Amino acid sequence: MIIGRPKEFEFDETLEAALEVFWTKGYEATSLQDLIEAMNLSKSSFYQTFESKHKLLQSCIQRYQDIITKELTNALENAESGRSFIEGAFNALAEKAKSSCDHKGCLIMNCANEFAQKDPTVADLISKATKKTTDIFLMAVKRAQKEGEVPLDKKPLPIARYLVSNICGVQTMIKAGANPVMVKEINGVVLQALD
Repeated sequence: MIIGRPKEFEFDETLEAALEVFWTKGYEATSLQDLIEAMNLSKSSFYQTFESKHKLLQSCIQRYQDIITKELTNALENAESGRSFIEGAFNALAEKAKSSCDHKGCLIMNCANEFAQKDPTVADLISKATKKTTDIFLMAVKRAQKEGEVPLDKKPLPIARYLVSNICGVQTMIKAGANPVMVKEINGVVLQALD
């Protein structure tokens, strides 16, 4: 039996190279040439594998969310408590603000800002990605309530949504130049929602 010619590149590495370009430059500002160079592909290999720039973006959004979901899930599973997981997520933002090369924001929110509701396919991916992240924070809030670190009279879902919206907002502020002191001050106010 003849099997098609094997791909001459590592799919995950190639996809992550594209993800980095979209994350840094945005969709509209990224040219096909930018992608081909970053991914080290010929134009024909690009189209055979990914079909179009738009379909590649969809794959990159999915890949990004898979990475974030895995990282957050692992962090929650290994956290001392639900509250420490939440506080750790916000402390990580302050650390991110210290880095001069990590001011790209969140790829999901960057795409949300760039596309808004103009593109139903991208909007759906963003909605699903946001829900997955919110679900993890919802588990963290519920766990924190069971552990006595968040009052039981607080509604977990609105708190989870509030936390995720603030994480997205702070990442955008870091992208715009917010420094670690500003981020820590914002975090302190946000985390009061858990008291």
